Amino acid sequence: MPETLVLWQFAGVALVLAVTPGPDNLFVLLQSAQHGPRAGLAVVLGLCIGVLGHTCAVALGLAALVAASAAAFAFLKIAGALYLLWLAWQAWRAPVAVAGAASDQQSGQCAVGRPWYVMTGRGVFMNLSNPKVLMFFLAFLPQFADPAIGSVASQVMVFGAVFAVVTLAVFGAIACFSGWFARLLRQSIRAQRVLNRTASMVFVVLAARLLTLHRSSG
Repeated sequence: MPETLVLWQFAGVALVLAVTPGPDNLFVLLQSAQHGPRAGLAVVLGLCIGVLGHTCAVALGLAALVAASAAAFAFLKIAGALYLLWLAWQAWRAPVAVAGAASDQQSGQCAVGRPWYVMTGRGVFMNLSNPKVLMFFLAFLPQFADPAIGSVASQVMVFGAVFAVVTLAVFGAIACFSGWFARLLRQSIRAQRVLNRTASMVFVVLAARLLTLHRSSG
């Protein structure tokens, strides 16, 4: 178990990283604004599950294997880019309607009729299919581990859990704020259409950015 001071230091760094604008918090912002706060929180849950998945990969040594394999790295980034392009297409052709979202959310559906587990799956895939996140965790988490006090793998798992908790808090706040904004947007069909088109273009840009990644940049 890492020392308490080290955990607090790590949590501070994780907080700074979480509030720094990037693809993940932008993804949460757009999904929440498009589909409502429940959808956004479901996406956040998926991203946190992805964080734990990357943590396990680092602890088990799988991340090092991906870092050493050009084929595995390419597969991950192509899969992630294709998924983002699919989301871009979905956003571009998303239906628009005035209000009426409350009944959907009460029945366990996100705004446009998507179950929460579908949105959680989006978050999981978005996170796990980004090799840059995996490379970052491979370089970042072990720096805080101290072999002198016990298993490095166990310490990495603790740090990953702390990172997930911080991410849940920060991204959850983003989702709630964006959800409030979404309720206003649902009063205007034109505003919804503009948001959907904007989200679609952002997803295309994120896909292009992912495709241009190189292993040396992670």
